[in-house]
Amino acid sequence: MAAGLKEAFGVDAELISGGGGIFDVKVDGDLVYSKHQTGEFPDEARLIGELAEARHAAG
Repeated sequence: MAAGLKEAFGVDAELISGGGGIFDVKVDGDLVYSKHQTGEFPDEARLIGELAEARHAAG
């Protein structure tokens, strides 16, 4: 997934270890995707789509 993010956006993903099955994706501190909220782990295409929407909304 990190490689897909690098290819789509030219950024390096930072993995921060946590516990309890948490999988959150944040951009500049803003929550873009939360496995806890959706109940499912995103596939790469879905995550890239969510990030593209957030990027577009930010301007």
